[in-house]
Amino acid sequence: MIEIGQTYSHDFKFTQDEVNRFAEVTGDKNPVHTDADFAAKTMFKKPIMHGMLGAALFSKVFGVLFPGEGTIYLKQSLSFLKPMYVEVEYEAVFTVKEVLGDKHRAIVETLIKDRATGNVCTSGEATILNMDKI
Repeated sequence: MIEIGQTYSHDFKFTQDEVNRFAEVTGDKNPVHTDADFAAKTMFKKPIMHGMLGAALFSKVFGVLFPGEGTIYLKQSLSFLKPMYVEVEYEAVFTVKEVLGDKHRAIVETLIKDRATGNVCTSGEATILNMDKI
């Protein structure tokens, strides 16, 4: 059973090929994500990842790792604070803020941090449901 204050972290990085595949799947082919020459002329200087690609990792963690199988993802707020780049190590950090045991729900803070700098790139809050683990 998960508890208030409990944390879980998961390290990850994405490749340019994965970003390109995400662009294909979603249809978001904005060249700032996929074209190095185009991105070089922007304030980012190189291609940035789709913010939603980084945040999509939350679904993997909730459904498979923490709290795991049977978890239903009900709600997510997101703020994209800093750009994310391919081949950079990131850490997704999950902190349980509230447990609604009678409803089998939890409110979880969701963060993505750059492992090298500690900067928070994405922040938000999720509501999850798990009949067996909450």
